Amino acid sequence: MKKQTMFLRMITASLLRRRSRMLVALLAIAVGATILSGLVTIYYDVPRQMGEQFRSYGANMIFTSSDSGKLTKSAIDKAVGSIKSSRVVGVAPYRYESVTVFERPVMAAGTDFEGVQKTSPYWRISGEWPSANGQALVGKETAETLALKAGDTVTLVYDLEGLPATADEASGGERKQNTRDFTVAGVLDTGGNEEKYIFISIGDMDALTGKSDVYDMAELSVSAAQDQLKSYVSTISAKVDGLSARMVKRVTQSENTVLSKLQALVLLVTVVVLLLTMICVATTMMAVVTERRREVGLRKALGASNRSIIYEFMGEGLLLGGIGGLIGSVCGFIFAQAVSMNVFNSSIQFHWLLIPVTILVSVLVTGLSCLLPVRSATEVDPALVLKGE
Repeated sequence: MKKQTMFLRMITASLLRRRSRMLVALLAIAVGATILSGLVTIYYDVPRQMGEQFRSYGANMIFTSSDSGKLTKSAIDKAVGSIKSSRVVGVAPYRYESVTVFERPVMAAGTDFEGVQKTSPYWRISGEWPSANGQALVGKETAETLALKAGDTVTLVYDLEGLPATADEASGGERKQNTRDFTVAGVLDTGGNEEKYIFISIGDMDALTGKSDVYDMAELSVSAAQDQLKSYVSTISAKVDGLSARMVKRVTQSENTVLSKLQALVLLVTVVVLLLTMICVATTMMAVVTERRREVGLRKALGASNRSIIYEFMGEGLLLGGIGGLIGSVCGFIFAQAVSMNVFNSSIQFHWLLIPVTILVSVLVTGLSCLLPVRSATEVDPALVLKGE
């Protein structure tokens, strides 16, 4: 214990005597450890952060009928149950029917508005989301065609015999139709085909058509990587009869591409920073060895072995690496938190395992940086140095 204590005091005293040089090395190690800790934290948290951001671009999984029929609620629930509940952001079933509005054919869509707000957060509403039965959401294109705005009343007419809205009635009796009035809660602006529809609740669609438990499709927003989504799709398609699951490739592929490139960039930056840290530490330690050539020569002349000299210089370097790694672990989390808040506007979790990992990597990087300077120290010739050459 006395030898270890004496060794620690010796290298500590040596560092304190050369504070200016050692502070430069410590700063380089701390900066490198900060970047390492921060980028690794971001690297592992980016998939979750990016996943949340990509969820705003719409659903990434769709359920449709595999036999040209209709979907039922039980089939959809069974399929959703195959996905880990914590991964399911939202589910929105849809049912499409042709109706007549002001004697014009319009496509109506019955859906769950709470689910739509989770699967399609990019929908822009002028007015309010429907919150009760008897309220409708009208697409912008249809609203302009029918001169509708939030607060207006619109009447939807559905033919119970399934005849087209424009069918000729001149040939015979009265057509069996259902008529319901709806209040326009809001006008939908998406820039897509949704602007051509009138959206009502599933309950209102059942009442209008006289049919229930019938769906054309369902959209899901699932927080999972592309490989995991593929696994879910395969499991659901094989497990649920009459239902086919597929990914929305324009969302999932874009997410996977962005994540891959971003993670590659993080890895590249980390490697470059560690290399720069090694160069800085190696340069500083080489300057220290050059400065202490006479001291090393004297010690060797008095009988000090190369091993003791190696232990001393490596001890100084590894101590700096440990301290710099500890500082970098804390600063790295602060750096990662700042990046996350500015880029993704959300906080990240602190990974305690990063502290020992960062310290270990810092010590290893410092140790490698000290190899060349330490070798130079062991090659000092006492006779030449003490003669002043």
